[in-house]
Amino acid sequence: MQLTEDQIFSLAPDEASKKAGRDLATPAKWVSLGVSAQALWGECKGSGSKPYQTQVDLTNVAFKCSCPSRKFPCKHGLGLLLLNSRQPGLFQTANMPGWVSDWLSKRSEKEEKKAEKAEKPVDENALAKRQQAREQKVNAGIQELLMWIKDIVRNGIISLPEKGAAFWENMARRMVDAQAPGLAAMVRQLAATPFWNEGWQSSFMDNLLQIYLVTEGYQHIGNMNPDLQADIRAAIGFTVNQDELRQQEGIHDNWLVLGKEVREEQQLSVEENWLYGIQSGQYALFLQFSARGQVNQVSLMPGSYIKAELVYFPSAVPYRCLIKNHTVINPPQSVAHRACTTWPQVAEYEAMLNTKLPFGNTMPIVVADLKPVQFQKQWWLQDNQGYLCKIADGFKSIYKLLALSGGEALPMAVIGKENVYRPLGVWYQNTYQFLG
Repeated sequence: MQLTEDQIFSLAPDEASKKAGRDLATPAKWVSLGVSAQALWGECKGSGSKPYQTQVDLTNVAFKCSCPSRKFPCKHGLGLLLLNSRQPGLFQTANMPGWVSDWLSKRSEKEEKKAEKAEKPVDENALAKRQQAREQKVNAGIQELLMWIKDIVRNGIISLPEKGAAFWENMARRMVDAQAPGLAAMVRQLAATPFWNEGWQSSFMDNLLQIYLVTEGYQHIGNMNPDLQADIRAAIGFTVNQDELRQQEGIHDNWLVLGKEVREEQQLSVEENWLYGIQSGQYALFLQFSARGQVNQVSLMPGSYIKAELVYFPSAVPYRCLIKNHTVINPPQSVAHRACTTWPQVAEYEAMLNTKLPFGNTMPIVVADLKPVQFQKQWWLQDNQGYLCKIADGFKSIYKLLALSGGEALPMAVIGKENVYRPLGVWYQNTYQFLG
């Protein structure tokens, strides 16, 4: 597998590792280099007497290095891949040294055990018992969580900024024990409330009420339609059989990749890709999860177009999807946007979604004409009728947006809710430009 530099840099745990990897992508840093159909390896000069032994599994792209770094992949792994990408002729095809073949053998044994486990026939009775046991654990955990929420409301929220980390983490861990990882993530989101900001009470209560809606809904789940049941179970942390989902008929369309964001969660790299269907006008979220240092099966670049069949997860507001098959296509010469024209229309659209799913995730939306303006020493997005919405704090591409727009209104893809949004990209001269 030959990776591009963009793909290699997407594996880096941080900017410092990217820079260090670039510095090591030079032949002078390496004592030996080798390659086979399965692996890439090299010995890199380090601060010690022995060079660091660095190896990459090319089949499933995984790393190992003898250096003491806790980052994964380390700078040596990134440097080795970059050097191979830039100067593949330096790597001589050779028999793998023992330290490489032993590592690959252990990885192969693990994969074989996984395959054997997957091929075993399913014991339906045992599966039903496990599901029942989990339902009981979730119910017990929810009762504790509801009591915790009610105590917060009874005691008032004014003293919450003084609470220590243990107050939140203990409840999050209790949800993990109750096999409700989705609720654990929602509790941790409460803990991440910016208590030092003015008006933190509003966002905190919004998140708290979403947890309450999910937990109360689960206790009355039998009275709901199947799609809303699926939403509640997904919010709690129950998974959907993706192999079965792939068997369903999907939506065929040409999709624009509006944006991508990668974050780290519990030793996993979570990649969010936001898509927009050119013909259907539908939005989609494609999630990929991978262990740090491994390459995702599908590589999507913001601003690119794909021809694909997407299957949505069951939901009252279909949004998260699987990509059954796709091919990259050239950008169309013109794109007709099914866009909102003003912020009041965006509010109406969000209100409609909330009536169907009051605890859903934020979704992107295309707005026909927006321009960045400064008001009260902050940046806002103004529609063609003069209505304003604040640009989210932390948006780093404001000057790129100003350079593209020149102060004029452009069709824009944004993501957020209520009165705070983050620009994803704009259509400049009929070409979509991702803002990053």
